[in-house]
Amino acid sequence: MELTELINYIKVIQVAGDVQRKEISKIVYDSREVSANSIFVAIKGFNTDGHNFIIDAINKGAEAVILDNNSIVPEEVFIHRNVAKILVKDSRIALAELSKGFFKDPSSQIQLTGITGTNGKTTTAWLIKNIFDFARIKSGLMGTIANYIGEYKLESKLTTPESSDLNNLLNQMIYNECKFATMEVSSHSLYLNRTYGLNFKFAVFTNITLDHLDFHKTFDNYLNAKKILFDGLNEDSYAIINSDDENSGLIIKDCKANIISYGQKNSADYLVSDVNFDLAGTKFSLKHNQETYQIQLPLIGEFNSYNATAAFIVCHLAGLPVEKIIEGLKISRQVPGRFEVVGNENKKVIVDYSHTPDSLEKAIISLRKIIGKNKLITVFGCGGDRDKSKRPIMGKIASELSDEVIVTSDNPRTENPSAIIDDIVKGIKKNNYSIIENREEAIKTAIQSADNFSAILIAGKGHENYQDINGVKYYFSDSEVARKYLG
Repeated sequence: MELTELINYIKVIQVAGDVQRKEISKIVYDSREVSANSIFVAIKGFNTDGHNFIIDAINKGAEAVILDNNSIVPEEVFIHRNVAKILVKDSRIALAELSKGFFKDPSSQIQLTGITGTNGKTTTAWLIKNIFDFARIKSGLMGTIANYIGEYKLESKLTTPESSDLNNLLNQMIYNECKFATMEVSSHSLYLNRTYGLNFKFAVFTNITLDHLDFHKTFDNYLNAKKILFDGLNEDSYAIINSDDENSGLIIKDCKANIISYGQKNSADYLVSDVNFDLAGTKFSLKHNQETYQIQLPLIGEFNSYNATAAFIVCHLAGLPVEKIIEGLKISRQVPGRFEVVGNENKKVIVDYSHTPDSLEKAIISLRKIIGKNKLITVFGCGGDRDKSKRPIMGKIASELSDEVIVTSDNPRTENPSAIIDDIVKGIKKNNYSIIENREEAIKTAIQSADNFSAILIAGKGHENYQDINGVKYYFSDSEVARKYLG
């Protein structure tokens, strides 16, 4: 596509340098990926600012540079190198607009579902994909664990990729004849305009609890970031809301879409009741209008009845037969690291991604309901360079709801693991905890010291197969380590 045509998709403040008849074959925001016939969009990231790499991009053959900081590189550089300089108000919005135009607005050619919330995004998206797979309807998935185009799996680096990557993925899905696409939508991505301009047919709100205050600073800012998804829906879209969450009304306050609610309160459009679960799975009743459906799924916990209901609603509104949806839920595959049972007959080990106070509490309560008075040991830590306020809260929850707690290291990143553990321990008032910083040693100790018929919850990392320590990712899998010491 020619640069002159691409420019029409964005709101330009100033253009300088050579613009005419430039053919653009690639849009990039990472200067390392720049090649001839590409356009470089300088965006400010968490740790680095793309504006500092404009010269690198020009040296690698960028035909044009989009920027929102006009003071970094003199205009004469662009003119001398015959490179177009395009000044905009917001580079991130420009990246989204460019990508939408470059890939021919792919989100309007596919039925797109966005799922946001503190907990449940991954499981809900996974269940939707499983239902479509069972119904033999080709679909795509973009999320924390992996991205899928039909059955083809791609690595996932971010819960929600940058806007150019999202539009590219959607374009590939359409090329591969996918009819539907489901994506997890993080609060970071909404605030940073990664999903700007996407046309969502369905948007799901799972819940909102304390998280990501290292980035958003206040809970209100966090909630308002989630709200962006629903503020942007049009009148032909559907907002699918967990009405049991006390903040659901605020989320949809300015939403123009059709509102569909689910939950255990009688006012919900899709009413959940009679939830029962054990280590084999979960069963519950789901009532809509005058029909009541019996739902069964291999995932464990009351919280998964909510995730399954959200998935049911999306597929129901998308036109799938109810029988297909029910059967698709029944045979859904285990979500890696989401209340995943890896134990043997005598000791049950559960690996779960729960890394927020709410998700940890729900995981422990669910496990307690299953094992009754048998011993429950929780092994967990908290990530470094993330919201510190939740650390003592999680320590308190783990200690009060478990028989024993082993506090260990998670992904310390650039923080001192001992300092993170100290923050956790500040919230513990009971004398039922120990500290073992080495995560493998902590898991080993929990398993080997556990009585028969006891349960060990290993929380925090779930599907992750690494530990992030001072910028280096070392291979580490909670489930593999657990299996090793279970024999």
